[in-house]
Amino acid sequence: MKIIFVGTPDFAVPSLQALLDSEHEICAVYTQPDRPAGRGQQLHISPVKALALSHAIPVFQPLSFKIEEDLQQLISFNADLMVVVAYGMILTQAALEAPKLGCINVHGSLLPRWRGAAPIQRSLMAGDAKTGVTIMQIVHKLDAGDMLHKEEYTITNNDTASSLHDTLATLGAIGLAKVLTQIDSGEIQAEVQDEHLVTYAEKLSKSEAVIDWQQSAHDIALKVRGLNAWPVAQTLYQDKVLRIWSSEVIETSDQQLVALTPGTVSCTHKTMDVVTGNGLLRLLEIQLPGGKRMNTQAFLNAHAMQGIKLG
Repeated sequence: MKIIFVGTPDFAVPSLQALLDSEHEICAVYTQPDRPAGRGQQLHISPVKALALSHAIPVFQPLSFKIEEDLQQLISFNADLMVVVAYGMILTQAALEAPKLGCINVHGSLLPRWRGAAPIQRSLMAGDAKTGVTIMQIVHKLDAGDMLHKEEYTITNNDTASSLHDTLATLGAIGLAKVLTQIDSGEIQAEVQDEHLVTYAEKLSKSEAVIDWQQSAHDIALKVRGLNAWPVAQTLYQDKVLRIWSSEVIETSDQQLVALTPGTVSCTHKTMDVVTGNGLLRLLEIQLPGGKRMNTQAFLNAHAMQGIKLG
């Protein structure tokens, strides 16, 4: 098949690589315009653009397909299919209708659960037992198209949004390859999404990073995992932002300890536990402004934390 690939960030790279490794022809790659990034605010190309250019594939970066010239350029490729993975912009109906077989999308959740911008993070923060990737047809409604294939993944206690992102990116490429084979053979079967089961994964905001120690240790631990690597869960320590990269729930029968005010720190020379609204949360990896991420044992070598109130 003659395919147009549309995507931008790291999540899309394994899917593009899968197409490059296949017998299909990639006639063009579309990605978001180069953006300024870093302290110097120099223009950076997207990971998808970098991979496409390394294989001498034409790359296009329109601001919008509402511009007629850009739409006509898309139509001119006379593609059979368009594959969209984390593009970051809404495609117009005219763009969706350009390929003969329409457009398919690789989405990082088991639809209809977690439509929207942050499905990976929201699944972790909600404590879902499993997640995965759905390959679906694209319609002009957010993540609402018919489902073509799913790859499931059982979430572990060690998964963070960062590690889960990489896992699902790989699964997305595997699922995409299976769907393309089914399309080629004419064996593809679409499943309509049950609208009664829909949940929405709203975009993350920096304000969500602040920990409320009145919550349970379980819920805070899920938040820490879901916000790693952005925006990273945080609390205040002596008027400074203390970022919490990893943690774990600790079982205890010490009623005097758990009765302390939520946010109170209890330490040994190696461990740092924080009282919550229900249970103890052990901080494993933390970071102060301007400093490096470090395990709490190294942090405790330089900071007296016993009895300190966080938040």
